[in-house]
Amino acid sequence: MRCSMAASMWRVARMACVSLVAWALLMPMAVSRGAAAQAATTPSPSFPSPPSSADLQAVFARVFPEATGFGALEGTPPAAAAYRDGTRIGYVFLTRQVVDSAGFSGKPLNIAVGIDMDGRITGAVLVEHHEPILIIGVAEEDLAAFVAQYRGRDVRRPIVVVRGAGRDNEAADTVDAVSGATISSVVMNDAILRAARAVARSRGLLGKTRIDLESFALADWTTLMVEGSLAHRTVTVGALEAALAEQGARYFPPGVDPPPAQAPFLDLYFALATPARIGRNLLGERLYNRILASLNEGDHLIFVAARGIYSFKGTGYVRSGRFDRIQLVQGMRTVGFSRSDHIRVEKLAVTGAPELREMAIFIVRRETGFDPAAPWRLEILVAGERVTTDQAPSTPPARAVFSFPYELPARYRRVDGDAGAARADTAERDGGALWRQVWRLRAGEIAVLAVALTVLTAILIFQDTLAHRRRLHFWLRIGFLSFVLIWLGWYAGAQLSVLHVLTFAEAIRTEFRWSFFLLDPLLFILWSFVAVAMLFWGRGVFCGWLCPFGALQELSNRLAVWARVPQIRLPFVLHERLWPIKYMIFLALFALSLSEMPLAQLGAEVEPFKTAIVLKFDRAWPFVIYPLVLLGIGLFIQRAFCRYLCPLGGALAIPARLRMFEWLKRRWHCGMQCHICAAGCPVQAIHPDGHI
Repeated sequence: MRCSMAASMWRVARMACVSLVAWALLMPMAVSRGAAAQAATTPSPSFPSPPSSADLQAVFARVFPEATGFGALEGTPPAAAAYRDGTRIGYVFLTRQVVDSAGFSGKPLNIAVGIDMDGRITGAVLVEHHEPILIIGVAEEDLAAFVAQYRGRDVRRPIVVVRGAGRDNEAADTVDAVSGATISSVVMNDAILRAARAVARSRGLLGKTRIDLESFALADWTTLMVEGSLAHRTVTVGALEAALAEQGARYFPPGVDPPPAQAPFLDLYFALATPARIGRNLLGERLYNRILASLNEGDHLIFVAARGIYSFKGTGYVRSGRFDRIQLVQGMRTVGFSRSDHIRVEKLAVTGAPELREMAIFIVRRETGFDPAAPWRLEILVAGERVTTDQAPSTPPARAVFSFPYELPARYRRVDGDAGAARADTAERDGGALWRQVWRLRAGEIAVLAVALTVLTAILIFQDTLAHRRRLHFWLRIGFLSFVLIWLGWYAGAQLSVLHVLTFAEAIRTEFRWSFFLLDPLLFILWSFVAVAMLFWGRGVFCGWLCPFGALQELSNRLAVWARVPQIRLPFVLHERLWPIKYMIFLALFALSLSEMPLAQLGAEVEPFKTAIVLKFDRAWPFVIYPLVLLGIGLFIQRAFCRYLCPLGGALAIPARLRMFEWLKRRWHCGMQCHICAAGCPVQAIHPDGHI
């Protein structure tokens, strides 16, 4: 009686111990950041594409708070000038427009950045991202804090992402990575720096930019057009009528048949003519030198010529002295022209020029603040006649405005003090490819994983020897599975997923780039090892040894067995009908990914890996309950999820059929006279007839 009671108490004590261990492992992680996880389930804010003007102005004000106004996004690469009281003090831009930045997810990543005239970042704001780990597991405040670290950083210096505070680097500035999103942090760092350096280099912020006015080489009309020295734009009759119709106006009066819609209303050619290679080729040496001699220091020449129905000069300047059909705009400045700024051109000296209706040189005075090195645009104004005459006296006249951008080609720019540019080039070169930066950052983790895989390879090669030492094999397996769960899974987050298989298939169908897969070194090394191991040992290497969730299931089940929790062995007939479910789940996800990848990602939540391993149960309760239920079933049926539901296991089982060796020795007795292996296999992998 006493022995029976003692045995019962001992059994209860062991089950209580298992429950306490499970509670200690899982519950703190499930509730540690419940509020943050709940807030983080809301996707990050993103603007429509393209963002509205009001949205952009608000974002630009955040990244460049010292500015009082901003110009338009223009130039190559696109950037908007930032002004304070009419003086340009820097530039703002969107990384997506400068370097086509993409996140770790492979989807657009867009960050608004400001940079001052000294090449220092004034601020950065994350405008759009689609990083799944960020949307689910990291609060928006963490992202804002990460990009805020770039304020005041010099783009000439290397900026390195580090894990953890207090790691100074004399050769480079450092920023702290977002906890749990190191790779996404490196990707954002790369987007900010590459875009900032591209804008700074193009605007001469890495050294003082001057325009080469003296250099000359013969060039014909076509050459000037092809290289961008001479710009060409056309406005058709149809485009004009559409622009005026929006204002309830027309250009051609009633009774006058307009030309065909595709006919050129204005065929315009224009250029900055101050550089000798442009102005001297267009006007000839004598006229060019005569005009240049009449200029004051800092004045510049704009060449304009056109053909078509419309005259960009008009006749109003004859009476008023002001040209009312043409103006130059740069940033927040609008420059009009008067009769004293106009020089009539009767004939061009350049060869290959078309027949032109009218030509002119306009002088842009130094007092206007015009910067020939910065982008500008020429605006042509066309007045229209209102269709109805019953307009209020305060109604403004109808007018269509056509804006034509111009940027002086890089061949005319000279940068003085190239040390700053050289430092930026060196910093960019030292950074190397993005994936190399990530591998350097995680060199310690890579070394640990390499050692672990070497140990596993030795276990697999010498498995027969280990099988004879059952106690050694038991503790070696327990130790390795504990390492896989705690370090590889919960610490490093290196849990393979069916999403990786679907992403790989999608990349092959669309645009395959190795650099995308190299961004996570641990996952890349694991997949490479698993691919090779499948040729020798099949998928059991991953499922049995390298899956953190599989390790969690097996360790918890071993605790349950130790606590004498009854184990359920399903009838083989039922087992045989349940195991194809995982293949059907995988095929369904694969079919879904061919047309709706977002839905496939949602369907992949059938894997509990993200909740239980990557996010360490740090999610909303509905997500947490699912893996806990699976682990609870696994206490009675070892690796129940792996055997019947895991789509990754189903995906790996297909190519694993190609393995070259059968390491488990089979004899003619198997399945006939002997069923020891089939009875002893905890996951019922051996058929009653003996085959595996």
